[in-house]
Amino acid sequence: MNAKEQQVISSVLMGKTECFSYFLDTYGQQVFTLIVRMTNSPEDAEELTQDSFMKAFEHLSSFNGDSSFSTWLYRIAYNTTLSALRKKKNEEHTFDERIWNTISDTEAEQAMDTDDENQIQLLKKAIEKLTADEQALITLFYEEEKTVAEICYILHLTESNVKVKLHRIRKKLYFLMKQEEKP
Repeated sequence: MNAKEQQVISSVLMGKTECFSYFLDTYGQQVFTLIVRMTNSPEDAEELTQDSFMKAFEHLSSFNGDSSFSTWLYRIAYNTTLSALRKKKNEEHTFDERIWNTISDTEAEQAMDTDDENQIQLLKKAIEKLTADEQALITLFYEEEKTVAEICYILHLTESNVKVKLHRIRKKLYFLMKQEEKP
């Protein structure tokens, strides 16, 4: 935890609640991006971002510094969004696990490591079809560049589970991109 954030937390806990705006300014857009990826709805993401920051504010005294503040905040945002999505009972795409065995790691990596605009558009469409959990995982890993350890903390997963899920998601994205290519 950096000294500036510790100072802000201390100030807020001593009654200077206006200091909490530091965290909104610093992490607001990142939290919103994570949530909008999970919900596919900017309107829902705005509300859930506010809810997440309110929960962080209300429970600030329980922050013990075992992780960075941003990691703690992401965990709150993730759990808040997941709870909201469960209430909506969104329909999720299910895939036969045997599909993953037919896709080589090399194929999946090459399809996603490209500058080709068509491939990028296919990838964006494929990401939209992922479940909220999967979108959160790839957003944290690829866009927010969180470490596997931080993702474990945020998503309540083991390190091996995060690695397996990332591996499967890459293959799933490849499969979804191939489905999009078909006429």
